[in-house]
Amino acid sequence: MRVVVASKNVDKIAEVEAVLTVSGAVSEIVRDLDWDDVEETEDTFVGNALLKARSVFAETGVPAVADDSGLEVDALGGAPGVWSARYAGPGCTPDDNIDKMLRELQGVEDRAARFRTSMALVDGSTEITADGALEGSIGFERRGSSGFGYDPIFVLPDGRTLAEIGTKEKNQISHRAKAIHALAERLASLA
Repeated sequence: MRVVVASKNVDKIAEVEAVLTVSGAVSEIVRDLDWDDVEETEDTFVGNALLKARSVFAETGVPAVADDSGLEVDALGGAPGVWSARYAGPGCTPDDNIDKMLRELQGVEDRAARFRTSMALVDGSTEITADGALEGSIGFERRGSSGFGYDPIFVLPDGRTLAEIGTKEKNQISHRAKAIHALAERLASLA
């Protein structure tokens, strides 16, 4: 199966491709297609993933894989959740989001958090979804230089941040990797 990853984020595309093609669930990630940006208007991760996959499939005619991911922080009542990419406001950068989170958690001891991902594949006749989560906590400062988004402040149970581990390890343990593996298993069961 050939699919397009319904994202313009090269880091996310590489992460999805690394799992789906190695697992054999898809034969090729189609590149160089264009589509209109899809506004994430749903209030759940799975809702946004389906919205993006349906839209990109409709525009390209190629089966589309999409995800929506976010960070849930217990001390913030599960925020920022589906608004993780826009946590610091419209046009914000990942650094703006991290700065806001660190400010809001000043003086907070219980910093339990998790990353969640919902994946969706839409091919016109089938819609498949899968979820993944990664438990951890929010650190007190940025550490590490790999990864993207909140990775420099997301602390794994072993004390390292996601930005301190290599891409290969991240692609084995991350919330997105878990969701992609679950999606690959569902695809294999349909074959």
